[in-house]
Amino acid sequence: MSFGASTIGAICGVGGGIVIKPVMDALGALSVAQVNFLAGCTVLAMTAYSVVRALAEKTMEGDLGRDVPLGVGATIGGMAGKALLGALATAVGRPELVGAVQAAVLAVVTLGTLLYTVFKNRITGYCVQGTVPCALIGLGLGVCSSFLGIGGGPINLVALYFFFSLDTKPAATSSLFIILLSQSAATLCTLASGAPDVPALVLVLMVAGGVIGGMVGRRVNRGLGGATVDKLFIGLMAVIIAICLGNLAKFAWL
Repeated sequence: MSFGASTIGAICGVGGGIVIKPVMDALGALSVAQVNFLAGCTVLAMTAYSVVRALAEKTMEGDLGRDVPLGVGATIGGMAGKALLGALATAVGRPELVGAVQAAVLAVVTLGTLLYTVFKNRITGYCVQGTVPCALIGLGLGVCSSFLGIGGGPINLVALYFFFSLDTKPAATSSLFIILLSQSAATLCTLASGAPDVPALVLVLMVAGGVIGGMVGRRVNRGLGGATVDKLFIGLMAVIIAICLGNLAKFAWL
């Protein structure tokens, strides 16, 4: 599963967490905390490979003057989002309710992302400039992605389309860079506060699948046009919405 999720994630620039998180919640084999941690580690491995390889091959299509402030803001936001999630878990006292909240918010966010992608040609984008504005946008992205446990993915893409008027493929590259920084912070926070006990073999296999998926996804992405990537992204979002609604019903029933 992590291989397939990371492959489509690398192609579309959404990281893979947007697929792994709801699917693992649906399977119900692990707790919400375990799923969040495993998804985060997989996303981190995949994006690290993709970004490092792109930098080494000098194929990064992003603008570091924009992406670095976005990434720094997302890093801080990632830590804040992780703290927010922990506070919610402490307040409600039931992991199932935390899962229900995440599923509901993720369904709404994914639906908004889907609608924006479909109608983005009719929406006027902006060209935000400056370190502080970029960092503030990144901060918001980091909070949302870390709280939802998805790494960022579709939220990042919509922000890059809307605030910076980027085309699909450059946006995917920048999104992966932002996810790398924000997910690194979120994972370090989890490790510092005490990571959940997860099966070692599952962790190793998911991380390996994430890296291999990143490799395959990068190669496939090179041969696809922006319109094709958009179609894949729209189909993926529709599937994720359906899974999230199913998870919401399941967690609410528990």
